[in-house]
Amino acid sequence: MNTAAIDVSVVIVNYNTAHLLVPMRDALRASQGDLRLQLIVIDNASRDDSIEVIRRELPEALLIANETNVGFGRANNQALPHVTGRHVLLLNTDAFVAPDTLTKTVAYMDAQADCGILGVRLEGRDGELQPCCRRFPTPWNVFVARTGLVRWLPRTRMVDDMAWDHASVRECDWVPGCYYLVRRAVIEQVGLFDPRYFLYCEEVDHCRAAKDAGWKVVFYPHTTVVHLGGESAKSDAALSPAGKQIPVLQLESELLYFRKHHGVPGLAAAMTLGTLGNLVLALKCLLKAAPAGLRNCWSDMRMRWSLFLRTGFGRRATR
Repeated sequence: MNTAAIDVSVVIVNYNTAHLLVPMRDALRASQGDLRLQLIVIDNASRDDSIEVIRRELPEALLIANETNVGFGRANNQALPHVTGRHVLLLNTDAFVAPDTLTKTVAYMDAQADCGILGVRLEGRDGELQPCCRRFPTPWNVFVARTGLVRWLPRTRMVDDMAWDHASVRECDWVPGCYYLVRRAVIEQVGLFDPRYFLYCEEVDHCRAAKDAGWKVVFYPHTTVVHLGGESAKSDAALSPAGKQIPVLQLESELLYFRKHHGVPGLAAAMTLGTLGNLVLALKCLLKAAPAGLRNCWSDMRMRWSLFLRTGFGRRATR
C-alpha cells in the first residue's frame, strides 16, 4: 500500500474489552467508504483474550502489545512513530461509528483548513445525548457542578451545557477522546498527549494546546457515535455513578491540569473549593440523615489531600 495515500490513521487503545472489538471493527469498516485507513491497536496488558481477538479479527492492524497498563494517553502516544495518515482518529473500543461518520467528518476537516480537532454527537446505547461539546474546567465550575449550586449561579460557564439542540456546527473548548479526529499537522506542531495524565484530562489539555497554537476545535453534529463509556475502566475499579469514571484517577488528572494551566493559585483554589464542596455536601447529608453520603465526603476529602501530596502539589503523576 502506498502509505502517502493514507487518509486516516485509526488509533485504538484496548484494555480488557475483547467483547467489543468485533462490533467496533464492523462499524468502522461499514463507515470507511472510499477512505484509505491505517489501523494501529495498542493493547494495555489486557487480562482477557484481547490479543488473540485482535490478531484473529483485525489482522491488518499494527499491534503494539504492552506488558503493563501504561494508561490511555501514553498508549496513544506510542502510535505516533507509526502513523502515516493525513488525519489521526483516536477511537475507543466502546465507541461505535455510524455508517456515515468517517466520510462526513473527514470531508469536513478537508474543507475547513483551520479545523484542527473534531468531535461528533455522542449518544448512549439508549439514545440519550452525552456531553460532547465542552468548556474548559476551572476550579470554580467544577465546584459548582459538584455541589449542585448551578441553579443559584446560572451565569457560571459550566463544563457541560446541554440546554441547546446540539444540531449546529460550533467551535468549543474541547471534545471527548472517544471519537477524536485530529489533523496530523496539529500533532506535528504541538504533539499529542501529556504523558503525566494516566487517564482523563489528556484530551482537555491537548485541545487547549491546539487552540493556543491557532487551531479550531469543532463540534460536528451531523453524524452520531454510540458511546457506552467506562468499559475499560470498570474492569479495574468502581466507577462514579454520574461520569462513569474512576474517582481517584479523575481527581489526580484534575490536580495536574489545574497546576499546569492555572498555576499554584489555581491549584490552591481547587483544593480550597474541593474541601468546601465536601463541607457543603456533608451538610446536605446531615440534613437528609444520609450516613453513607457523609462517609463518601470523608473518603473524598482524604483522597483529595493524599493526592495533593503524592503528586508533589500537582506536578507529577503517581503512576
